[in-house]
Amino acid sequence: NKMLKQASLQGLKVQQHLTKSLSRRSVPRQARCSRTICSAAPANSIKDIQQGLRSKQLTVVDIIDQYTENIVNSEPVVSSLLSVQFEGAVRKAVELDARIASEGLENMGPLTGVPIAVKDNICTQGIHTTAGSKILADFVPTYDAHVISRLYDAGAIIIGKANMDEFGMGSSTENSGFKLTRNPWDPECVPGGSSGGSAASVAAGQCLAALGSDTGGSIRQPAHFCGVVGVKPTYGRVSRYGLVSYASSLDAIGPLARSVHDAAAVLDVIAGHDVRDSTSSSRPVPSFSQALEPSTSGSSTDYASSRPLQGKRMALIKETLGEGVEPQVQTAIMQAAKHYESLGAVVEEVSLPSFRLGLPAYYVLAVSEASSNLARYDGVRFGSRDKDAAELQAMYEASRELGLGGEVKRRIMMGTYALSAGYYDAYYKRAQQVRTIIASEMEGALQQYDGLLCPAAPTLAYRFGEKSKDPLSMYKGDVCTVNVNMAGLPAVVVPCGFADQASHPGSPQLPVGLQVVGRAFDEAGILQLAHAYEQTRSTDNWPTLAFPALP
Repeated sequence: NKMLKQASLQGLKVQQHLTKSLSRRSVPRQARCSRTICSAAPANSIKDIQQGLRSKQLTVVDIIDQYTENIVNSEPVVSSLLSVQFEGAVRKAVELDARIASEGLENMGPLTGVPIAVKDNICTQGIHTTAGSKILADFVPTYDAHVISRLYDAGAIIIGKANMDEFGMGSSTENSGFKLTRNPWDPECVPGGSSGGSAASVAAGQCLAALGSDTGGSIRQPAHFCGVVGVKPTYGRVSRYGLVSYASSLDAIGPLARSVHDAAAVLDVIAGHDVRDSTSSSRPVPSFSQALEPSTSGSSTDYASSRPLQGKRMALIKETLGEGVEPQVQTAIMQAAKHYESLGAVVEEVSLPSFRLGLPAYYVLAVSEASSNLARYDGVRFGSRDKDAAELQAMYEASRELGLGGEVKRRIMMGTYALSAGYYDAYYKRAQQVRTIIASEMEGALQQYDGLLCPAAPTLAYRFGEKSKDPLSMYKGDVCTVNVNMAGLPAVVVPCGFADQASHPGSPQLPVGLQVVGRAFDEAGILQLAHAYEQTRSTDNWPTLAFPALP
């Protein structure tokens, strides 16, 4: 009871901030976070948690208390969560501690005690799921998404629902219907999108891992902007049951985490066949995290000197390193490629002539599917209803006018236009043909290489308002990621450095993410490549985040 009372007080403290944030569209400017090193924390990885629980130096309640404090301290700056489940998290922690005492840790799930944030377009029974839209502000699902059931079965604890661009439509989280989320490395900058809340929450230490969804880069680009690991699985590897759809043939659920190992451990749990999703693959799921184990023994220097990637062939995608890519991003990617060479891999350059065609084709297909999927939000089947309308058609129009944001309306109109009888062949059909070419070209390249390398975005995180008034400029930021979704391939983003903001001297450095693309259903292969890089890179000059404790 004492712990629950303390959780309620902590929850009230953050909930007051959340309510204040939700009451207006703009969040006041916050002081930049300290650049000093955080005080030592006992549970900074899944392995830390497992070892702490095994040695009885930690309890699950201790872990939740640590992350509760992190949320209380960082949320006023980052504003990444739409709701926080402190009381539920403590109840679950008490329950897990009791089970560990009676059954033993060895009989518990692989994510026992791990606090996880969930993007707010993934259904959670009894917890508001808004997809970042006012039209779903009152929606409380009566069931859990497949991935949520898997997390609960594995012993994970859902600590909050993360902010996002409305229905996943955006690249900065500025399109949320409720509030802005800020980049933990520089609160003047966006965290990326649409899974910006998930990425910012992981980077700020509010959770150990988070779930996001990726339609055209919505896990990978925020991972790049916020300096965390993000995994977009092969289409069909993870069930979409319970995901609020944006574009059904492109959507994928995946993890964000602080390390490749933690991301792999979460993917171990959520991947696999689900009869409720007809696109879910029945292929066997290997243990992604166990495949990484050999490279974690011994020192990183010894591991690097053993040239562990001898025999691996990788290629830089030529079209992602030319015009339009910021020099500091190119520099970081090229340095990462050289590091791979030092690990024994052969790194070449490959040209994919159709790569630049992916962006326009993607936006035709994505908005066309969105036009169909979002038709259900009419105030009758789903969504808040305008009760002042005099008749049915007026009610439909008013409900969507009040409930949907500007970017969502824009994409619905674009998609409806592309699918209309007179333009279907000119736009949608042609885009599908381009999609086939892109998939064939990427699969052909991957027959020669174990992984393709490129940035996750052409720029560093940009400032609020820099691109939101120019949709085409925002769309261009997806050029490095959309082709992976079009081809249904897996990809992982791993931090590969920090760079100065050239246009804002004196501002904090921002992260750069390296994207590794692999063959279909070869998540294990690209996670191994990313892990080898992560274990041997130098982070001596990287900044560290800390947030001052609130009074």
